Amino acid sequence: MEREIVQDIVIVGAGIAGVTTALGLHRLGIRSLVLESSDSLRVTGFSLSIWQNAWKALDAVGVGDKLRHNHRRLHGIVTTSLVTGKQIAAKPFKSTENQEGIEIRCVQRTKVLEVLVNELPKETIRYSSKVVGIEESGFYKILHLADGTTIKTKVLIGMDGVNSLVAKWLGFKEPSFTGRFAIRGFAQFESNHGLELKFMQFFGNGVRVGVVPCNETQVHWFFTCVPTSQELKELKEDRSKLKPYVLKNLENMPSAVRACIEITDADGFLSYALRYRQAWDLMMGNVSKGNVCVGGDALHPMTPDLGQGACCALEDGIVLARCLAEAFSNEKEEEEVQFKKIEESLKKYAKERKWRAVDVTTTAYMLGSIQQAESKLVTFVRENILPAFMAGQYLKKAGYDCGKLNGY
Repeated sequence: MEREIVQDIVIVGAGIAGVTTALGLHRLGIRSLVLESSDSLRVTGFSLSIWQNAWKALDAVGVGDKLRHNHRRLHGIVTTSLVTGKQIAAKPFKSTENQEGIEIRCVQRTKVLEVLVNELPKETIRYSSKVVGIEESGFYKILHLADGTTIKTKVLIGMDGVNSLVAKWLGFKEPSFTGRFAIRGFAQFESNHGLELKFMQFFGNGVRVGVVPCNETQVHWFFTCVPTSQELKELKEDRSKLKPYVLKNLENMPSAVRACIEITDADGFLSYALRYRQAWDLMMGNVSKGNVCVGGDALHPMTPDLGQGACCALEDGIVLARCLAEAFSNEKEEEEVQFKKIEESLKKYAKERKWRAVDVTTTAYMLGSIQQAESKLVTFVRENILPAFMAGQYLKKAGYDCGKLNGY
């Protein structure tokens, strides 16, 4: 039998963006309902590079220190050419006369989600709740779920990932494929792995590799490439081919770095095609419309070349919670008055996040294209003229501050 639930705020998707938004609202005394299509907390991927901008967001909802405890702070970023084998750039993360210290740690994705979710009231997330339809009803939106339930809400927030139903409702196009392919994994060592606590990246010959220690025994690594159509077909059909494919392309890597891939269990490999939202689509699209908006990968799917995807999702949650709180400051307002306040608060959020999204997604795409290019001219420019500029982009994008939650 179909039943209707009435809510003030519904968030579709219990990923990092969704639960951060819910927690931000909770900290400000505002209830929300998060709909998750899976039957439990869903985790895609192994670890995240949490840069300084994301730590500010985590601190804004009061959970930063709970994650810092088991994840070591990295000391710098080192870039090495796979063409020459030489180090071409190195930037420390510590404070200098000309630079504020940068905080970056590699954090297990499950830990981030668990810490955020554990701070929410238990009834906040409704699992096995797949949204299959959206319709308008005056100042409300009606959501139809796969199980026959309908939910009536004053605010609809789409944090439902790269294939977002809410983003489609707002008129966004499907994210574009880059032609690049990513493979990543997580290495668990029995004893100290012996690697420096630095973000190590290698690129050239059409591939990009990153190795990022979480602590003394755990390492996250990633590999991006442009496979042939036949290679892509084989890699998608047979997961057992992922490991030998990566190792074959990294024969000249330092042995300590190769060891991270070699000890990764065959089931511990994750692969996917890289997609992103083009700058023009972001600039011209509706981040919000009336009482509906999107955030996280639903808004700004991006390539992993800056390590800012999850960081920007955390930022979205803080900014959106702060903006929406303004619309719920008076519970006794008439529906039309509150709808207008909701609409204005979401417009404010959209204005603040749109240009940040354009900046980060475009920079990430550009860096990835340059780092994996194989032409002699681009290789020369990349390794002799641009190393400092490219390394500097990581620090520049991490310098963003999403602000705090007013009153918390």
